Amino acid sequence: MWTADEIARLCYEHYGSRLPKQGKPEPNREWTLLAAVVKIQPTADQACDRPDRPVQVTKEVVSMGTGTKCIGQSKMRKSGDILNDSHAEVIARRSFQRYLLHQLHLAATLKEESIFVPGTQRGLWKLRPDLLFVFFSSHTPCGDASIIPMLEFEDQPCCPVSRDWANNPSVEASGNLEAPEDKRKCEDSDSPVTKKMRLEPRTPDGMAHHQSFGNQESGPNSPDVSSSNLTAEELATVTGMAPSGAKVVDVYRTGAKCVPGEAGDSGKPGAAYHRVGLLRVKPGRGDRTCSMSCSDKLARWNVLGCQGALLMHFLEEPIYLSAVVIGKCPYSQEAMQRALIGRCQNVSALPEGFGVQEVKLQQSDLLFEQSRCAVQAKKVENQGRLVPCGAAIGWSAVPEQPLDVTANGFPQGTTKKGIGRLQARSRISKVELFRSFQKLLSSISEDKWPDSLRVQKLVTYHEYKEAASTYQQAWSALRKQAFGSWIRNPPDYQQFK
Repeated sequence: MWTADEIARLCYEHYGSRLPKQGKPEPNREWTLLAAVVKIQPTADQACDRPDRPVQVTKEVVSMGTGTKCIGQSKMRKSGDILNDSHAEVIARRSFQRYLLHQLHLAATLKEESIFVPGTQRGLWKLRPDLLFVFFSSHTPCGDASIIPMLEFEDQPCCPVSRDWANNPSVEASGNLEAPEDKRKCEDSDSPVTKKMRLEPRTPDGMAHHQSFGNQESGPNSPDVSSSNLTAEELATVTGMAPSGAKVVDVYRTGAKCVPGEAGDSGKPGAAYHRVGLLRVKPGRGDRTCSMSCSDKLARWNVLGCQGALLMHFLEEPIYLSAVVIGKCPYSQEAMQRALIGRCQNVSALPEGFGVQEVKLQQSDLLFEQSRCAVQAKKVENQGRLVPCGAAIGWSAVPEQPLDVTANGFPQGTTKKGIGRLQARSRISKVELFRSFQKLLSSISEDKWPDSLRVQKLVTYHEYKEAASTYQQAWSALRKQAFGSWIRNPPDYQQFK
């Protein structure tokens, strides 16, 4: 039907041919991360009389995102006109919501063929049964899925962490990359990446800059491969993910920090540095963020769907991802399974149509050409330090203005004076997606509105979201049973109209 490499290749080709130079990394100096949603459907001329024949499908990228940044709490706005989180996965998902809104508009106005067909209840639609969506990311999602065991025969990109560091917050990383530099490393021991890693001290969470540890003057020592200082429980969390007989000596680190209310990382040297299975927030540049890690968000979408609360008003059932494909990078099937599915597998009593999905998890062997690893491998000595690209690109399969290039949460080029104006809004910001939702609503006669929108007069973004009762019931059940420490923005950040 399709392979992980086919999905990756399609996304890389789309990135190269359909996305503009604007917003892409500067050659040999910057890198970025890529994510996309791919629509899969059987070709129209499938022969029904040949059940033994492999199903032929067409694959189409319907949304794409690049980006590595998110804004700090102090920069959030109550007007909904800034992107809080510009990580590639989040940009791709918000661009996907824009695509879904357009497809609902086509279905409701009967103008063109849509991915939706009428549901059984008034005003509701459902996805055509022959369609499915695959999520692609060029890298492992930040947070829990990135806590991957490192075996003794692998190169060790993390230097050991002393207990002194845990008590010395002054060396906390101040970048806002969701991804540690370390987990992106190519695994060729002779690569310039690995050579450079041997020379540079690492921050404990592996963030992408080089600070020394207190009085440490020499380069990093090899991580302590002794397991004697770990409890049986700590060892079990990581050795359970290792191939039989292989010795786990460390873990790839994530820059995402445990949320308040969670147990927190142990900070111990080696394999027990992180605790697994916890909710995490993306790090900020000195200013803490309220953005949950991409692992947490993907796990949430795997229960609630990718459509969000607003679109649920028009849908009979959530829009789920059938598979998640990851590009070439450090990867653990067990860590992905735990982070995206395992943490929620016992959630029950969800409203009809909602459920924890057994999403298919696969990895491609194809490397993204503008990933940190690929750019580093091609970089000439003395060209300066690599930095993450500051811009994010969103692309949706919609006819009007499919592109959205942003920096710091606003359209690229926005000045301080311009903030607050209509042209200073990303097309996938909360307020603009809400405006598209309202436009969809106004194109449908009131007698064809779904019941959830007819019960009461709704005005604000918050009111419309809360009125999506089945979605809110499912979200409440998920929080109570699995994600109780999830950081939620106060309601006053959703009162815009």
